[in-house]
Amino acid sequence: MPEAQPVAVVLPATAAAAGAYRWRICALLFFATTINYIDRQVLGVLAPELQRAIGWNEIQYSNIVNAFQGAYAIGLLLAGGFIDRVGTRVGYAAATGLWSIATVGHALVRTVAGFGIARFFLGLGEAGNFPAAVKTVAEWFPKKERAFATGIFNSGANIGATLAPLIVPWLTVRYGWQAAFIATGALSALWILPWLAVYRAPPRTGISEPAGKVPWARLLKYRQAWAILLGKFITDPTWWFLMFWLPKFLNERHGLTLTELGWPLVIIYNMATLGSVAGGWISARLFQLGWSVNRARKTAMLICALSVLPIVFAGTVADLRIAVALIALAAAAHQGWSANLLTLASDLFPQHAVASVTGIGGFGGAIGGMIISTFTGFVLQFAHSYVPIFIVAGSVYLIALLTIHILTPALRPVNLGTGI
Repeated sequence: MPEAQPVAVVLPATAAAAGAYRWRICALLFFATTINYIDRQVLGVLAPELQRAIGWNEIQYSNIVNAFQGAYAIGLLLAGGFIDRVGTRVGYAAATGLWSIATVGHALVRTVAGFGIARFFLGLGEAGNFPAAVKTVAEWFPKKERAFATGIFNSGANIGATLAPLIVPWLTVRYGWQAAFIATGALSALWILPWLAVYRAPPRTGISEPAGKVPWARLLKYRQAWAILLGKFITDPTWWFLMFWLPKFLNERHGLTLTELGWPLVIIYNMATLGSVAGGWISARLFQLGWSVNRARKTAMLICALSVLPIVFAGTVADLRIAVALIALAAAAHQGWSANLLTLASDLFPQHAVASVTGIGGFGGAIGGMIISTFTGFVLQFAHSYVPIFIVAGSVYLIALLTIHILTPALRPVNLGTGI
């Protein structure tokens, strides 16, 4: 189904106007991703407080986290194809509306099961964010700018994770934890208005690619799709762990209270913001210097993979400042890695399949997140140590890069028409 064009918006008439317009679109993607992560992170920030108030144990908390991640995985099975079919304007708005309602729904529950249900619907809605954003970048940005644009909107994840520990404790102390969910859910709903007012698909040309959904079964015949899926499956768990367990780690290992969590989380996620933009900039700069897409992307990813390694020591150091520094470096490197890995979908596949391929990768990442969440819950419940978890988190990126290189050594683009 071709994407509907809003009547009130005029297409850019010149190349300069189109360039300015696409960066306005990138700004909207950045704000959407920021809000997405604020909503996602509220539970993580409140986890120590809610654990005392609701009374869940480590395994029950991991089950609540898994409810989100399981729904996120299911949502990615559906979101990529849905967005490829109806277009980013309608698809992005629908996904945001669902996660907004689900966020507010957290304020209505008081049990482990209730939080699990709210997290499930939040995961379904939030699954639409990255397929829609990556597809939008593929539609509006030339290949040489895509990693940088992706790094910019992807940095919204870190800004959201930075704002959450500043906003959520303030709302909780003054108005109760329910207010934190209501306020952040309302913010998501407000974003839909400028998105619908501003965004439209680029003009069709005689060489435009066809719209429509490419079946998963067809995409999974290509090693390039498996490279993205396995790359996300292996490395996304590190980010999921930081999202949902880092406040608990700082509380349990270093004794930080709800109102003391702000400064270390702000440092960590501000570093992640810089890493996201830097990771995209590195590959873009190498591309401008004449490097091939294959060499530029993989070099940037190698730098990021090596930079994550020191986090293996984060669980053993006693000094809070050193632990924060190690985690901040890893968070920055992960987001730089992620900016390049997300861009591979548009490097390797035509535009009309980008959202579906991104969904495939996100599905793999969500399944990996469920595994690390279950592993973390059992390790903490019975071993009471974060050390094994940090060792796993730091050691997987080089494995993932090797896997990607084996599956697609030249980053050869897929021709869906000929089955190559």
